[in-house]
Amino acid sequence: MIAFLKLLFRNRLAGLGAVVLAAIVILVLITPILPLPDPDVTATADRFKRPFTDGHLLGTDHLGRDLLSRLLWGTRLSLAIGIAAALIAATIGSAIGIVAGYFGGRIDNIIMRGVDMLMAFPYILLALAIVAALGPGLMNALIAVAAVNVPFFARNIRGVTVTLAGREFIDAARLAGLGHTRIILTEILPNVLPVIVIAMSTTVGWMILETAGLSFLGLGSQPPRADLGSMLGEARAALITAPHTSVVPGVMIFLIVMSINLLGDGVRDALDPRLRSGALTRPRAMTMVDREAPLPPARDDTGLLDIQNLSTEFRVGPRVYKAVSDVSLSVQPGECVGIIGESGSGKSVTALSVMGLVASPPGVIAGGAVRFQGEDLVRASYATLRQRRGDRVAYIFQDPLATLHPLYRIGDQLAEAIRAHHPIGRAEGRRRAVELLTAVRIPNAAARVDAYPHQLSGGMRQRVGIAMALANDPDVIIADEPTTALDVTVQAQILALLDDLRRDRGLAIIFITHDFGVVAQLCDRVAVMYGGRIVEQGPTADVLARPRHPYTARLMACVPELGGGRRKLDAIPGLPPAVDRLPPGCAFAPRCDRAQDVCRNGAIDLVVEGDRALRCHFPCNDTAAAGAAT
Repeated sequence: MIAFLKLLFRNRLAGLGAVVLAAIVILVLITPILPLPDPDVTATADRFKRPFTDGHLLGTDHLGRDLLSRLLWGTRLSLAIGIAAALIAATIGSAIGIVAGYFGGRIDNIIMRGVDMLMAFPYILLALAIVAALGPGLMNALIAVAAVNVPFFARNIRGVTVTLAGREFIDAARLAGLGHTRIILTEILPNVLPVIVIAMSTTVGWMILETAGLSFLGLGSQPPRADLGSMLGEARAALITAPHTSVVPGVMIFLIVMSINLLGDGVRDALDPRLRSGALTRPRAMTMVDREAPLPPARDDTGLLDIQNLSTEFRVGPRVYKAVSDVSLSVQPGECVGIIGESGSGKSVTALSVMGLVASPPGVIAGGAVRFQGEDLVRASYATLRQRRGDRVAYIFQDPLATLHPLYRIGDQLAEAIRAHHPIGRAEGRRRAVELLTAVRIPNAAARVDAYPHQLSGGMRQRVGIAMALANDPDVIIADEPTTALDVTVQAQILALLDDLRRDRGLAIIFITHDFGVVAQLCDRVAVMYGGRIVEQGPTADVLARPRHPYTARLMACVPELGGGRRKLDAIPGLPPAVDRLPPGCAFAPRCDRAQDVCRNGAIDLVVEGDRALRCHFPCNDTAAAGAAT
């Protein structure tokens, strides 16, 4: 609950709405014990008294009744009716939507056509028709408001349920022998409940407003009982002569509806799992930079892309997640450098930091430099970064189905990638798209150029992603696990394609992977990351043959071998460290069988010896490393 409130109040408008609404609710709850006059007692001698008159803080109405008393009692009634209508509409509408979405077919068709018929009528006209049929009265107004909002809940919940009904966990529940009622109550309902809560929080304000509208027309609350709408209706005749009688309930309606709507937006954001981990504001176009340490001097003979002492953090409230710490890496033209490590070791964050693509907030580049052809990209302007992105430094993402736009043809997306940096016509863009598809060995490229992403296989989509990265003949390509989701045959084809392209075009490639086999096939050098730091680096053949860091050796021991006769698959004990609570010494020490006290007490520097670099006090010797690897 505390975490939810913290997320809610990070949205300042939602927090303001929560405070205002809480104050109103508390006020109306204690109304019965407040020393207020009877809201229904008339005193014609005190008609239309102005606000701040003795005994009448907000004045009186046309019958001399105390406006403050009527306002609080009327607000109490309006809130109760609005919340009750929301609960009724949400319960009935959600039940209808769940049944229609779960069973589908003819049941879904019949139910939703009836819902469509109700939605064809304007809400207020349908509510007026219901009240006219039932007769004026507050309960009838409640029924009318709830009835006209049932279709809203039914349609929204039905859409969510249709998606859930086709998921594997529902099929598993059916295979387990669960009945329809139990599946709906235990599998469907818990998943749609947050959507119901969000829908209620964003519509209860409108239900209060609709109820007030019916009362304003004389179809809701009947004299002498007052709600906010009936107070406005009674005061309209004196709008000019005694405007305070209209302003008082009007301001209260405004405060209630606005606070509920603002709070509803905040509740929607706080309950959305996609927004829980980050700020609720729109991410910046580039990663925020807050470098406290002085900029490291440019190194001699650094290569095409040089990452120096890079540190990237995620700052979420008081917690700081050090995703990348003091990472240095360089790549030469025509060279492929692999980055390997467990999930959460900082590989992808390092790659995203190169072009300022880490989402801010909460991501912050806290130190270091990224130099491309001698230019520091960390302190570059957004205009400069935008020119470099996709033109000189390109990115191949892990899941092309998620990165390719589902509504645009792949040829149009390839042409758009070129037009973002170079002015070309439509015909030229199509011709270049066909050339790129041919270059990545997509058969019948002239026909495939008009296909949508969903019409291609996973391997074909990944080739399109590579073609998009090659669209502007970049100097550097960053490939973030582009073969993880592919089968072994397609993976081998993609790796061979990337190897041929870098040799033919002189591309520099930074390749992120979990697979030592991929590293051995493609990469010239490899950097091993753990806990946001590089723990070992060197030529691929040398590192694979003689791993020096215990973590590298244990990773290699986890790789299965064909024909080796080994029946047991090794695993590294323990879990990777939480990057917001990194130990003061070596992050791998709690899982390392070679660790001693010195490993746990102080920082360990990355020591460079020739073409190898190592961050370890007690490295594996060749014999021990070879034994661990086998």
